[in-house]
Amino acid sequence: MERVIELKKYVKDDLPDYQQLVRCSEVMYYITGLGMDGIQSKAKFNSILSINNQQHSIGYFQVLDQNTKDVLGECKLVYYLDDPTVFEIGYLLKKEYWRQGLGSKICQDLLNLAQYIDPTKDIIGIIHPENAASRRLLEKFGFRSFFRGFENGLPTEKFIKSATLK
Repeated sequence: MERVIELKKYVKDDLPDYQQLVRCSEVMYYITGLGMDGIQSKAKFNSILSINNQQHSIGYFQVLDQNTKDVLGECKLVYYLDDPTVFEIGYLLKKEYWRQGLGSKICQDLLNLAQYIDPTKDIIGIIHPENAASRRLLEKFGFRSFFRGFENGLPTEKFIKSATLK
């Protein structure tokens, strides 16, 4: 049976689930390079809650199995930090849910949400240049690479999906 997902905005009570997700270095390899400890993850989660409290429709979401309510991962649709006229999307999954087509479902849900909120905004996706699966996913949905280099000391590749090409 095909897994159906739902996106639920993070709330304060989700901290333990978030910490479990981001402490795994393998899951975080292409994001920060290492898993987060308790102090780091709590600080990041507080930042996530702040963003979620400021924005009604966008923010950071848990990715849940719609039937079991198991936490599969997380995703985001936020205003791009360097240019708030642009959306940024991203996601991560627990290792046991890799290679099951969930990235495509998450990406489609985020793009649908972005289109509903503001169809005139371009959308950015940022990946580690060695993350071939994420590159294929973004390209599948019409994103094109426009930057490859280092940002905040981390190897970075940025992709954009232009609102005029949707």
